[in-house]
Amino acid sequence: MLFWVLAGAMVAAAAAVLLRAGLRPVQGEDGGRADMAVYRAQLSEAERDLARGIIGDVEADQLKTEIARRILDRDRLAHQTGASARSGDGLVVPAVVIAALLAGAFGLYQRLGAAGFPDVPHAQRVDNARALRDGRPSQAVAEAEAAKTRPAPPAPAADYAALMDQLRAAVAARPGDVEGLRLLARNERTLGNLSAAAAAQAQLVKALGDGVSADETAALVDLYVNAAGGEVTAEAEAAITTTLRLDPANGTARYYAGLLEALTGRPDRAFALWRDLLADSPEDAPWVPVIRDQIGYLALAAGVDYTLPAAKGPDAVDVTAAAGMSAGDRAQMIAGMVDGLEARLRDAGGSAGEWAQLLTALGVLNETDRARAAWDRAQTALAGDAAGLEVVRAAARTAGVAE
Repeated sequence: MLFWVLAGAMVAAAAAVLLRAGLRPVQGEDGGRADMAVYRAQLSEAERDLARGIIGDVEADQLKTEIARRILDRDRLAHQTGASARSGDGLVVPAVVIAALLAGAFGLYQRLGAAGFPDVPHAQRVDNARALRDGRPSQAVAEAEAAKTRPAPPAPAADYAALMDQLRAAVAARPGDVEGLRLLARNERTLGNLSAAAAAQAQLVKALGDGVSADETAALVDLYVNAAGGEVTAEAEAAITTTLRLDPANGTARYYAGLLEALTGRPDRAFALWRDLLADSPEDAPWVPVIRDQIGYLALAAGVDYTLPAAKGPDAVDVTAAAGMSAGDRAQMIAGMVDGLEARLRDAGGSAGEWAQLLTALGVLNETDRARAAWDRAQTALAGDAAGLEVVRAAARTAGVAE
């Protein structure tokens, strides 16, 4: 409300200045009064010159006649100007200017402003962000809520299901078996059992103790977030902290650290984290497509003037290897690399980044049918990985096989 009061006062003040200018006597009226004084002085001077004999009667009459004609002309012009001013013509231009300014300002505010929302000071924004962070659900609650809307994973083949039952029983009997836990976490995720995979990975991290690697804790972060439907819980945040302590350059942890800031009302921090991660990452890193898609919005929310850098090209080794080839050999080499990647992903599966890389390559090669088939297989392979699917979906859009 205070904004509108201040804005209205400023508009009223500006309008008053413009309208006052429109109502001010025009130059002809002020000039007319000055001219009349001059003409009267000239008449008096003519009378004095006649009395002193400087001019004759004929000259005096001619001079008085000319001065009288000028007085009449000036009086007629003054009456015309006064009538124009009284008719309101002097207010037309100020009124049009005021209306145009009001319309332009209102339109600009509707486009850039937030009508109906109060201003939020920086300190209050920080407090709001802290409240969002403190109010996050626990991992268990977030997983339970996510499970309500997540589609059920497809049932595995009977022999695979039997092997998984044996693996689960073996791990339950030997809860400190590192290799068993690692295998269980990987296969539970393949089946789309994200909560079970996260639990197995958390148990693995605990079993490894001080010998845990940043890759293992980063995998736990990824599972926690996906099992929670994209929520970065306090448990996931703790795993992020551990990962960055072990490896400050870990891309997975840096990505989710930025996501946490974005989800809890700190786009300024999220933008800085993702900007630096994008600069440090190879183009085929799984988080790069997501960052490229979202960082512009973060920059806008953070009030930063940011231009998205161009995608990185091949490294020096690739350029050197391809430079000496003929066009045919180069095309054959690229096709062989794509075929190999496609076969490996079809047979053994792979990461979201690898699926995205395949779809991007097939799109460049205009292999639309193969790209569409790869997108279908990727959706099945990554059915339980919401974040990974978004990465691959971005590549599928680029290839023209996804909306």
